[in-house]
Amino acid sequence: MHVMQLLFGLFHLPWWGYVIVTLILTHITVACVTLFLHRSQAHRAMDFHPAVSQFMRFWLWLTTGIVTREWVAIHRKHHAKCETSEDPHSPQMLGIKKVFFEGAELYVAAKTPETLERYGFGTPNDWMERHIYRHNGAGIFLMFLIDVLCFGVVGLTVWAVQMMWQPLFAAGVINGIGHYWGYRNFECADASRNICPISIVTCGEELHNNHHAFGSSAKLSVKPWEFDLGWAYVRILQCFKLVKVHKTVPQYLLNTDKTQIDVDTLKAFVTNRLHILAKFSQQVMMPVWQDERAQAASKPLRKALTKARTWLIRDASQVTPEGKNRLLEALKQTKQLAQVYQAREKLLAIWMRTTASQRELIDALQEWCKQAEATHIEVLTQFAKQLRGFVPVSMNTKSA
Repeated sequence: MHVMQLLFGLFHLPWWGYVIVTLILTHITVACVTLFLHRSQAHRAMDFHPAVSQFMRFWLWLTTGIVTREWVAIHRKHHAKCETSEDPHSPQMLGIKKVFFEGAELYVAAKTPETLERYGFGTPNDWMERHIYRHNGAGIFLMFLIDVLCFGVVGLTVWAVQMMWQPLFAAGVINGIGHYWGYRNFECADASRNICPISIVTCGEELHNNHHAFGSSAKLSVKPWEFDLGWAYVRILQCFKLVKVHKTVPQYLLNTDKTQIDVDTLKAFVTNRLHILAKFSQQVMMPVWQDERAQAASKPLRKALTKARTWLIRDASQVTPEGKNRLLEALKQTKQLAQVYQAREKLLAIWMRTTASQRELIDALQEWCKQAEATHIEVLTQFAKQLRGFVPVSMNTKSA
């Protein structure tokens, strides 16, 4: 009897039953990582009820052995030093192959006392953390015993999949592919990408560019076609008052009656910088680029414009020397494209004026709109009119 239990465990399932159980167990782990470690602890976007928080900490101890302070410190350092030599896991610096296949090793190497001291503040430091969860190997071993007891010899496979799941998807896919391949909604100062718009496996973490654009947001989806499963879980927990959300992605509205830059416009401008830049690229930069390319008088000019397309909308920190050369070659031959590119740079310069007074920023925006309209470039003129109507989403305004 005991031998049979050792071989087959307490639960006897068909092969697909073991697959389903394994997927459920690994999914709970991924959900705990994104909700507790990432959104709640690292970025303080929300706080969970103590019972929910304790469950997630216990589950992560069993299935990953992650120490909250260590994970949070390394992730915060990643944001602070993103795509530099100090980034713990940047494929832009270390190569995609190394980050994808050696992500767990990079995580271990990054756990220096200096990193923990500087970036690991504000994480749990109660009795459980000091006496139980700090022994990460004990949790992993306990999970091993549970899997073998429940599923017998098959439990070895279940446990092995659990142990490799988080390093593969978090360290390899998100930290690696999420900074190497995919699409970008926002041109932030790093190489982050959205891997795909919908994913059940990673609970919303695949929307990595959105996250880097708005790091303190509890919700990672931005576009209507994107789905953040982690946020769906947050909404369910909100119904039972088990989580308090502090911040989500900022938004703004367009008041079509406004014709002057005012304090409300400035508030929307400051808090929605990346949204506005994305709108400028979509409504101004790309239409002018398309017109210039269609009207190009020579094949070399069309080729130069094609090569410059990507760099027209990139953040300056992400433009390579080759990209700068391609930009210069295209802009010096196209008057309207050069004008809208200069308008974009002037708009960025206003955002960079961190020491300017409120009045000075309002005047600068008003002057920018006048200069934009003076170009008589239709799409740029229309954008300037829209900019005057931007207001924070909380305002009771007419939207368009």
